[in-house]
Amino acid sequence: MSHHPDSNAPIIGVDIGGTKIAAGRVNRNAEAARPIFLPTRAAEGFDVSLAQVWSAIEQALTEDVKAIGICAPGPLNSETGVILNPPNLPGWRDVPLAQMAAEKFGIPVTLENDCNAAALAEARFGAGRGHAIVFYAAIGTGIGSGIVIDGNLYRGAHDAAGEAGHVTVDYRSPVVCTCGTPGCIEALASGAAVESDGSTPSEHLDELAAWLGSIVSLLDPGIIVLGGGVLGGHVRAPLLSRLRELVPQRTVNPYASQIPIVEPRLGELSGVIGAAMIARGVGERTRS
Repeated sequence: MSHHPDSNAPIIGVDIGGTKIAAGRVNRNAEAARPIFLPTRAAEGFDVSLAQVWSAIEQALTEDVKAIGICAPGPLNSETGVILNPPNLPGWRDVPLAQMAAEKFGIPVTLENDCNAAALAEARFGAGRGHAIVFYAAIGTGIGSGIVIDGNLYRGAHDAAGEAGHVTVDYRSPVVCTCGTPGCIEALASGAAVESDGSTPSEHLDELAAWLGSIVSLLDPGIIVLGGGVLGGHVRAPLLSRLRELVPQRTVNPYASQIPIVEPRLGELSGVIGAAMIARGVGERTRS
């Protein structure tokens, strides 16, 4: 699904979430004009939520738009443009969304994982700008992530890299992740985990620090960008500050204290901007 439209033309970026859909025309400077926000209405089923996606695109569409970039929660196949079966989009099973949108609107369409899109946007135009290696994670209902190296998404040998939410921090844990593995960080420290055991985000800091320490040991990133609802609002600043103290104690990397741990800069538009960037051809594939 790779396309390289005119770099001067606006591209529509669409971010499909479980609760809302964001869309906007994005120029080559990663500026989103008059973004549109609609409720996903996911609980009402596939037909209703798909109609919301079409409505968001139609509201953003102008004659000079040359391509559409869509990002959505996984699992999905970015090569074929098919959404497989995301848990927070009921009824979205094996949906060839890129092909459907291309046929409906008559222009090229790309599909990308939402955290990959946000990671690329933050790396190129947001908090990670100027860093060669950026690790991005959204700690929300689950924990999604993306890795950007030299301005490009790192996808792995089989287009399956970047699933840091499924890194195990306690393989003996009685808590089994939805993926089937005990002790994934998503199972222990995501929003769903906080809700299930009644804890507060601050009580999950040890797990998050151990996890990020392992990420630092593996990747040696120039910066870590952490977003998502669990780290939102008034708790974000003290939690990030505490993580900056704890993470260097959980890694062999002697430079860990020099690695910034920061919040995203593009906010709720990171997915829209990243999806549009991918449609424009900025995020070339990097494979091992």
